[in-house]
Amino acid sequence: MLEKALVGSSRYKVWMAFLLALMGIGGLSYIQQYNYGLGYTGMSRDVSWGVYIAQFTFLVGVAASGVMVVLPYYLHNYKVFGKITILGEFLAVASVSMCLMFIMVDLGQPLRALNVLLHPTPHSILFWDMIVLNVYLFLNIFVGWVVLTANKKEMPPPKWIKPFIYISIPWAVSIHTVTAFLYAGLPGRHFWLTAILAPRFLASAFAAGPALLILLCLVIKRVSKFDAGQEAIQKLVTIIAYAALINVFFVLLEFFTSYYSNIPGHMDTLNYLFFGLRGHHQLVPWMWTSVVLGISAIVMLLVPYFKLKEGFLALACVMIFFSLWIDKGIGLVIGGFVPNPLEEITPYYLTFGEVLITLGIWATGFFILTVLYKIALAVREEELIV
Repeated sequence: MLEKALVGSSRYKVWMAFLLALMGIGGLSYIQQYNYGLGYTGMSRDVSWGVYIAQFTFLVGVAASGVMVVLPYYLHNYKVFGKITILGEFLAVASVSMCLMFIMVDLGQPLRALNVLLHPTPHSILFWDMIVLNVYLFLNIFVGWVVLTANKKEMPPPKWIKPFIYISIPWAVSIHTVTAFLYAGLPGRHFWLTAILAPRFLASAFAAGPALLILLCLVIKRVSKFDAGQEAIQKLVTIIAYAALINVFFVLLEFFTSYYSNIPGHMDTLNYLFFGLRGHHQLVPWMWTSVVLGISAIVMLLVPYFKLKEGFLALACVMIFFSLWIDKGIGLVIGGFVPNPLEEITPYYLTFGEVLITLGIWATGFFILTVLYKIALAVREEELIV
């Protein structure tokens, strides 16, 4: 079936060439980082995790969100999601692939990743994170490919694949929970030291991932004969709206606990992110942009006039996705390091090289996603012709 990805319209070829160009630019920047070391980035002794780990954290959520279509379809026989389940699984494949690439570039020297395998340390959360991510990647590739092959042969998926599908459902929750434990297990970081970090991760994931899936479905509808269906899209809208509301509730809980307890260590990061601290306001515009976009998007997703019109729906999905990308892809990680446990402020400034490498990895993720979707849609169109 891979040959289906090699043919396409001129618009498809231009899109793939654009992604390949970004991948090449990102690759050249990574070679410079590889030769120079992590001094090529904006990271420092005080801020040892930057944009790479922030993107990893956000994308783990996007990957985990695949369960929002897999669970209703396979566990509750909710047939409305039948058309888009394969799209959710392939979105998870691309997202986990990007997660692994962000970890590799964050390590500086890729061979250091072998230490996790050559010197396994089961008491380390990182060890378990490596396991859950790789197994989840395997499960989605395996299940997605077997189901797609069955569709091509116009046969129901084999029964032996069901245990793998059922395993993938709790596994999706586990990848984001274990990732949350990476942060919550660091006692010196007050911003991350909260029992609701994992639920916050999951709530934001179940809003951002389906929002991206809706956007992809709307794009696919315009460039192919595939239509996910109004009912499936609206069910995803409901999931996004409630997940985003729960995420807002969790964030408000963090504010209440921090300010009511009046513990400086807990308040300082929130002050730094949302109001500025000791003359440092670098992230304040970003965080308030996230708040405005997030609240506006939730309102649009709840009001029938907006959520039933594709233009407004696409806008709302873009807003909620970008809002959560700022919240988790920038604020969460940087906020954990600034100020540091000694109450000193060392700002983190993204370098141009990091931007290029990050764009290169996102382009690689979309390249993988485009190839997988191209194959899946080609099979689906063959079914329609028959």
